[in-house]
Amino acid sequence: MLKSMAHSPPETLSDVILVESETDVVEHLEEDGQQCEIVVVLEEERSTEVISLDSSERSFGSSPRPSKDLIAYEVMVNQRNIEDICICCGSLQIHTQHPLFDGGMCFPCKDNFLESFFLYDEDGYQSFCTICCSGEILLTCENPSCSRCYCFECVDALVNPGSSAKFQAMSNWICFLCLPLISENGLLKKRRKWREHLKDFYDRETHRPLEMYKTVPAWKRKPIQVLSLFGDIETELVKFGFLDNSSDNGMLKYLDDVTDVVRKDVEEWGPFDLIYGSTPAFGQIFKHPPVWYFLQYYRVLQYGKPNVDSEKPFFWMFVDNLVLTEDDREIASRFLETDPVTIYEMCDEMVQNAVLIWSNIPPMQSNHSALTSDWDVSLLTQDIQKLEAFSQRPAGLVNKYFLPLREYFKCFP
Repeated sequence: MLKSMAHSPPETLSDVILVESETDVVEHLEEDGQQCEIVVVLEEERSTEVISLDSSERSFGSSPRPSKDLIAYEVMVNQRNIEDICICCGSLQIHTQHPLFDGGMCFPCKDNFLESFFLYDEDGYQSFCTICCSGEILLTCENPSCSRCYCFECVDALVNPGSSAKFQAMSNWICFLCLPLISENGLLKKRRKWREHLKDFYDRETHRPLEMYKTVPAWKRKPIQVLSLFGDIETELVKFGFLDNSSDNGMLKYLDDVTDVVRKDVEEWGPFDLIYGSTPAFGQIFKHPPVWYFLQYYRVLQYGKPNVDSEKPFFWMFVDNLVLTEDDREIASRFLETDPVTIYEMCDEMVQNAVLIWSNIPPMQSNHSALTSDWDVSLLTQDIQKLEAFSQRPAGLVNKYFLPLREYFKCFP
């Protein structure tokens, strides 16, 4: 997969109308003195000759295979409502509506979106296209507070043929969700209140028992406040910009022993946005039985949780470095009301290291992140122990799963 940033001056168009109620990004980019180059492809610029169908494809009763290239033809020639077309693949078998843009979504693309949307790479950008959650070559948004990518195929099919190359040539391309535009980019039009649509989509379509928080506009994001128990995650938080040298730029409180910690202590230190905990890593001396670390984490977690009716985003993560017993893991799943996900590290086609994670951070239930369900965790543990190459930092194995928090909290360069 290739990711492409804009790199040279573009040709700009001037027909842009800003929505005053949705000037989140533009206002703040202007405050920072940044120049935004905006290209809007107006409807009259799109040619109806984009799609050429041969006689076999047009024959009566024929049903061409789903293709993004057919979307423009269906809308402009067949006058089909775009909400009746899957904008991810071109299928006419609609299951639901796309949460971010006007258009439908078929069942397979819905599942793929749920699995992939909150996955990020080490470079801080989304792993897949924001529209279809796949794609080979991706355009990256250059708004500093945005991590979204768009595949060339979606851009050319929904905006205008050749638009991907035009956007790639821009020196500072700002993506479709960041720009508050009334004018449509061809057939691609973001939904109003798309953040609410995204939350509703996940709550309605996913099988996760945990509710998802609505993402936060960049200008409303505040520095994250973190409580870390038994595992120091400062390196990971600094790496991804959640912590800075300034005392006002995020806060991390690390505790290695919570035996004497009471509710009043946690309330005085907080409020916290993320409470992280872990069991000791392999090779370390345990001061307590492994399950003790989980039970103490859960106790402190209850002290730090916001009220049930609070809409404030609050996240938690507990990492087991494969030292909990099967009974211990069942206790953790029952208390946290979700099953763990196994994250693994491969070396020479062998699983070299793995951890179990319980968390309400969105990507934790993705099949892209987890081992298949038929893995025997006990045997996996034995194999990793034999290698004697396991990580001493469980957080280092899961660091990129902190990245979705960028949708909720301020980050620093």
